[in-house]
Amino acid sequence: MKILDLFVAASIPVLKFLLVAVLGSFLAIDGIDILGEDARKHLNKVVFYVFNPALIATNLARTITVQSMVQLWFMPLNILITYIIGSALGLIVIKISRAPSHLKGVILGCCSAGNLGSMFLVIIPAICKEKESPFGDPDICNAHGMAYVSLSMAVGAIYLWTYVYNIVRISASKISERVEVDDSIGNQTYPGQSSKPFSESCREPLLPSDTCSISEHHADHFSLPSRFTAPMSINFKQHLMTLAGRVNLKKIFAPSTIGAIVGFIIGIVPQVRWSMIGASAPLRVIENSASLLGDGSVPVLTLIVGGNLKKGLNESGTPVSLIVGVVIVRYVLQPLFGVFVVKGAAHCGFVSSDPLYQFVLMLQYAVPPALNIGTITQLFGAGESEYSVIMLWTYALASVSLTIWSTFFMWMVI
Repeated sequence: MKILDLFVAASIPVLKFLLVAVLGSFLAIDGIDILGEDARKHLNKVVFYVFNPALIATNLARTITVQSMVQLWFMPLNILITYIIGSALGLIVIKISRAPSHLKGVILGCCSAGNLGSMFLVIIPAICKEKESPFGDPDICNAHGMAYVSLSMAVGAIYLWTYVYNIVRISASKISERVEVDDSIGNQTYPGQSSKPFSESCREPLLPSDTCSISEHHADHFSLPSRFTAPMSINFKQHLMTLAGRVNLKKIFAPSTIGAIVGFIIGIVPQVRWSMIGASAPLRVIENSASLLGDGSVPVLTLIVGGNLKKGLNESGTPVSLIVGVVIVRYVLQPLFGVFVVKGAAHCGFVSSDPLYQFVLMLQYAVPPALNIGTITQLFGAGESEYSVIMLWTYALASVSLTIWSTFFMWMVI
């Protein structure tokens, strides 16, 4: 194919995404208020709990088998590499821009976690359905492409809620600790000022006794030598409990992840697959119903993206250096690294020769930041407004960047 044909094939999906996103922004303006903030939150919950799990489960169930799982083993590793490279580049952005503490988690998240959901759900089917598509038969392309996208969404959700969730949480906790330290410094007493006796400061319910004195029995415990400390097994158990408390397993096993697990089980287990997948399957009505729900994910997600972009117009004060840094990382440096990683893996035999598969792997390096980072910032109240501005500029520039990189990636794989 000629470069112009590739450019047209790459630009059509991005234009479709932009048109629907613009409609979402229009519906979200104050004069219309059909897609206001409350409406977007409710729709986002429906997408998060219903549409996305149904979409992932049905697409994986139709196309994933034991053989295909062996072929797709590199994709989870590839997404992990995007996070490692993005985090390293994000640290450089933080160092150069001298970002404040409460924004470090947001910057690392924006640089490492890409939108492996809604962007792929729009771009891949649209490319497959184009007459000038370089990926062959539209039906086969769409079936394989949606399997790649579903696996990408599932793995991306696990990484997002394991890594980004915790780094934003740590950034927010540092702010709280600093505020507490400042308050304690402000409450210090100085010579000439009245202060409460130490005994009064012990009135908090931290000890089981009513007084602050330590009994002789407890004093014996405090005087035990270090060799009588708790056994190693107890300490190890305490460390595990602490780690489990810090990692939010509910977020890791998000509905999308559960949908992926269900899809894997249906696709890999022959008896279950025979009963649900296919025109003659006795339980095909379940799969058809789930597929019907999954079809609503793409348009609703795109409308929500457009509505959220409006929020970035109303925010100000975000340093320009942060926006420029994130844009350079996501749209210049990450895609370049992606080309070397995927082509190197293909040269070593780690990646199959399927051009669509290689295209999806490269595209994982070139998409804008993940939308769920906004949900995480809202949860901890750290960097919410700054993320809105970053999202506005990165998604506005995605129309140019994704078109150029998609064209280049197609040229590389065909």
